[in-house]
Amino acid sequence: MIIVLAVLVALGIGTATGFFFRASILGKRMKDAGEEASRILGEAEEQRKRALLEAKEEALGLRTSAEADLRDRRSELQRQEQRLANREENIERRSDNLDKREKSQVTREKELEDGHAQLEGMKNQELEILENLSSLSANDARDLLMKKAEEEIQYDVARRYRDVEQLAKDEADQKARKVLTLSIHRLASDVVSENTVKSIPLPNDDMKGRLIGREGRNIRAIEAATGVDLIIDDTPEAVTISCFDPVRREVARLAITKLVADGRIHPARVEEVVEKTREEVEENIREEGEKGVFDAKVMGLNPELVRLFGRLKYRYSYGENILQHSVQVSVLSGMIAAEIGANVEVAKVGGLLHDIGKALTHEVEGSHAEIGGEVARKYGIPYEIERAIMEHHDEERGSVEAFIVAAADAISAARPGSRRDTLEHYAKRLEALEQVALSFPGVEKCYAIQAGREVRILVKSGEVDDVTSSKLARDVVKKIEDTLVYPGLIKVTVIRETRSVEFAR
Repeated sequence: MIIVLAVLVALGIGTATGFFFRASILGKRMKDAGEEASRILGEAEEQRKRALLEAKEEALGLRTSAEADLRDRRSELQRQEQRLANREENIERRSDNLDKREKSQVTREKELEDGHAQLEGMKNQELEILENLSSLSANDARDLLMKKAEEEIQYDVARRYRDVEQLAKDEADQKARKVLTLSIHRLASDVVSENTVKSIPLPNDDMKGRLIGREGRNIRAIEAATGVDLIIDDTPEAVTISCFDPVRREVARLAITKLVADGRIHPARVEEVVEKTREEVEENIREEGEKGVFDAKVMGLNPELVRLFGRLKYRYSYGENILQHSVQVSVLSGMIAAEIGANVEVAKVGGLLHDIGKALTHEVEGSHAEIGGEVARKYGIPYEIERAIMEHHDEERGSVEAFIVAAADAISAARPGSRRDTLEHYAKRLEALEQVALSFPGVEKCYAIQAGREVRILVKSGEVDDVTSSKLARDVVKKIEDTLVYPGLIKVTVIRETRSVEFAR
C-alpha cells in the first residue's frame, strides 16, 4: 500500500509539475504573441499615417496643377477676347472706310456722268463744225472711212499672201535640206579641196629630189607609212599632202617637216620618224580631249571616248574647228538648260558630244549624228544624252535637251567669224550676187552685205515705183535661186528713195 501510495503521490506531483510548467510556457507564448500583435498594429498605424500623408500631398499637387491650368486657360481666353475685340475694331474701321469710299465712288461716278454728258455735247458740236468745214455729212465721212479701210484690208491681204508664199518657200527649203542632210553633214564640195590638202614649205627645190629618193623609194616609203598622197609638182619650195583623214594628214605634215629639218631621208628613217610623230600626235589628241572636257566642265567620261573626242582638234567643218565648236555648244547648252529648268548635265554632255561622230565620218558610213549615237551606246552613255546627240539635226526632236543642243549648235555656228570660206570663193559669191541684181532695169546700186547673206538694192525712184519694187525683189530672188549655188538663206531688200528738194529765196 505504501508503495502504491508513493506511486500515486509521485504521479500527482509529476502531473502538477507538468501542469505548472505547461502553464508557464503558454503564458510566455501568449506574452510573446501579444507583443508581436502590438508591434504589427504599430507598423500598420505608421503605414496608415504615411499613406494618408502621401494622399494629402498628391491631392495638394493635383489641386495646384488644376489651379495653374485654370489660370492658363483664363489667360488664353482673355487673349482671345482681346484679339476678337481688336478684330471687331478693325472690321468697324474697314466698314467706315468702305462707306467713305462708296460715297466717294458715287460722287466720282456722278462727276464722270456729268463729264461724259459734256463730252457728248462737245463731240456733237465738233461734229457739226467738222461737217460745216468739210462740206461732208457724217454718212459721207463714214463711207470715205470705209473705203480707206477696204484699201488697207486689201493691202493686208496682199501682205499676208506674200507671207504665206514665203512660208511655203521656207517649208520647201526645209524639206530639201532634210533630203540633203547626209551629204551636208559630211563635207561641202566647195571646201573639200581646202580641207583635205596641206602645203609644206621646203628650204629649197633640191629637197624635192631627196623626198622622192632613188627610183622613188623615199616618197613610196612616206606614203606607205603615213597613208597620204605626197604631191610634188612645180610649186616652188613647197610640196602638198592630200588625205581625207585629218589625223593622218597631221602626222604626215609633222613627219615630213622633221625629215626636211633633219636632212636624213631614207626608208628606215622615214618609218622611225613617222612612228614617233604618230605617238606624239596621239598624245596630243589625248591632251586636247582632256583639255576640252575640262573646259566644258564635264566629268566621268570613258578615257577612250575622251581620246576620240580629242581627234576633233584636227577636224574642221567650213573652216570651223569642231573641238572648239563642241566645247562652246556644251557651255551654251548648259546655260540654256539652267535658264529653262531642263537637265543641265544631259544638255552639257549632249552638246559636248553632239559632233563626236565627225571623228569617224571618214571611216564609218552614215551621218555624223547616227555615228555619234552608236559611239554613245558603245561607251555606255545614258539614253537621254544619246538621244540628244542623234536628234540635234532631226526636224522632229523628241526631248527638250535635243532642242537645246540643236539651238546651241545653231548659235555657235551662226556667230560672226565662226565659219570661214576661201577669199576667192567669198569674193566670187558676192560679185555674183551683185551682178544678178544689177542685171535688172531700174537698179541704180547694189550691195552684198553680211557675208553674202543679204543683198540691198537701190533703185531709181523715177523708173521703179512701190508696186514694181515688190515685183523686182521677187524676180531677183527667183534669178538667184535659179543661177547661183549658196548655203542657207539670202535676204533681198529693195530700197526706193524719193526726195523733194525746194529752196527758200
